[in-house]
Amino acid sequence: MNASRLSRRHLFQFAAGSLALHAAPKRGMIVRSSRAEDFEMPLEGFLESYITPVDRFFVRSHHYLPTVDAAAWRLGVTGKVGTPLTLTMEELKKLPRVEMVSVLECAGNGRGLFEPSMAGLQWIYGSVGNGRWAGVRLADVLKKAGAQPGAIEVLFDGADVPVGTQPEFQRGIPFNKAMDPNTILAYEMNGEALTKDHGFPLRVVVPGWAGDCWVKWITRIEVRDTEFDGFFMKTGYRHPGKPVAPGLAVDPAQMKPVTTLQIKSIIASHIDGQDIAIAPTKLRGVAWSHESPVSIVEVSTDGGRTWRQARLGKDSARFGWRQWEYDWTPAQAAYYNVMARARNVAGENQPFAQEWNPSGYGHNVIQTVHLNATAAPKPPAAPAAEAAMEVPAAFKQTCLGCHGEEAIAQQRLNRTQWEREVEKMQRWGARVTPENKDSLVDYLSKRYPHRPRK
Repeated sequence: MNASRLSRRHLFQFAAGSLALHAAPKRGMIVRSSRAEDFEMPLEGFLESYITPVDRFFVRSHHYLPTVDAAAWRLGVTGKVGTPLTLTMEELKKLPRVEMVSVLECAGNGRGLFEPSMAGLQWIYGSVGNGRWAGVRLADVLKKAGAQPGAIEVLFDGADVPVGTQPEFQRGIPFNKAMDPNTILAYEMNGEALTKDHGFPLRVVVPGWAGDCWVKWITRIEVRDTEFDGFFMKTGYRHPGKPVAPGLAVDPAQMKPVTTLQIKSIIASHIDGQDIAIAPTKLRGVAWSHESPVSIVEVSTDGGRTWRQARLGKDSARFGWRQWEYDWTPAQAAYYNVMARARNVAGENQPFAQEWNPSGYGHNVIQTVHLNATAAPKPPAAPAAEAAMEVPAAFKQTCLGCHGEEAIAQQRLNRTQWEREVEKMQRWGARVTPENKDSLVDYLSKRYPHRPRK
């Protein structure tokens, strides 16, 4: 990063009197990390409305949230273009306005359900939301800049600044995807200006593709005739593209970037292991896909032996999710394996078994919720308190220097995996010495041990 870009970024991060909107208060969100901010929507959020409210919409941040001075903000368009641009928001809004409903889902949604587990934020179901986005077509901006023949990739850079020595978050998409009329630069979410945690003042919206491509706080767009080799393209957000043995390490060079979403359904009305009455029960949830819309959702209450079609909600959009519901009365007191599966217009179905990958991307196995029908349902038990442990200084100085403890506590790693994580942080510049490495790994593996997903 050159000096001019560094000063520009610091202007955005620390500018006084910023006009950026503050993040809306979050209602009952699951905190995966408080630094940087990573919030998961609880199951009840799926049922609240067709469009996910902003204060229920999940938040994914690689670095701390930047504060952008709206008056100073500019969008630069550079690279393989005939006319490099520097646009104000007023100039950007002179282009034709477009609006669409689209699901935004983190590539790692469901990572916490993989076995064996892997490092990373342990999202379960709720790092996804269905938003109404408004802005301008990315293609219109690229045409205005005179994108030239030979372009193969469009790279996005935002105002967020890496934490410590972590790599800068920069992601690109293929040029043909950038020119797709459904790919937009959004300045509004659900009818209001983007909030700070959702990318104010501008973010990329790539319907049907995973959230790693939806770069926030956009300040620069580069049209390229070569593939970008930054960390989050060549190392992060990559998938083998095929089944691999659970627990196998795969060289990033042998993988490819994460792009499209998987077809998926969620049972949101009940939690696994819940007691229910032997009475009429309404099963509810949502389902979504990628460019091919959901066409059918089916429910099984006998572990997949038989399936019945659920009713789809009236609201629909090509890239949005579909709400569904199914009326069911347990025939007797018993332990039921309730499942939901979706199919899209292209004929794709959810799998019965989840293929494993090293980073926990694309989880979309058919969900099973175990429900115990009984004449006297019991309320869920309160979680047991954990015993306190002495916290070593190395943990406070290194781990907590960059992360909130939530991001660490949710991991389900064994000692070998914790050692690999500490070594990775060393490569990223964490001040871990040979003298304190072993004690740090010992503490992490004992305080936050591997445990099966309940």
